[in-house]
Amino acid sequence: MAMSVGGDSAEKPMSEINTTPLVDVMLVLLIIFLIAVPVVIQTVPLKLPNVRFEPTTTKPENVSLSVTSENGQCKVYWNLTPVSSDELRTRAVEKLKAEIERLGPNITADQLPEVHIRADVNAPYRCVGGTIYTMQQAGFARVGFISEPPPGGNPRA
Repeated sequence: MAMSVGGDSAEKPMSEINTTPLVDVMLVLLIIFLIAVPVVIQTVPLKLPNVRFEPTTTKPENVSLSVTSENGQCKVYWNLTPVSSDELRTRAVEKLKAEIERLGPNITADQLPEVHIRADVNAPYRCVGGTIYTMQQAGFARVGFISEPPPGGNPRA
């Protein structure tokens, strides 16, 4: 690096930039980040499943719902019948009560019906979330999503 001492420097401006302070600051920041990043990134060790989807076993007592959106309005269908939010809750409570009465006093959690939701890819989250919330309020513990596997691929890859 060049340094001008004395001479005729008053007549022309200095054109060299002293980069030593910049390099010092960058090295200090690099050391700080190298020390701070492992402290900030804390993860819980998990082993995630390698299955893209699990085939569903359809039982006749399961509830099949379809969720879509038209002109910003959420549309929920019980099988093929459109229902409002209140109708959905009422039908869900009646369905669950009927199944509990049918199964008797020795009922287990595996025997209870499930809710299978097919949601349009363009349906807003509030439509799907509202449907899940309504079904959980009605007493359904198991709520699952039905999806379409990728074409031509191994579904269990």
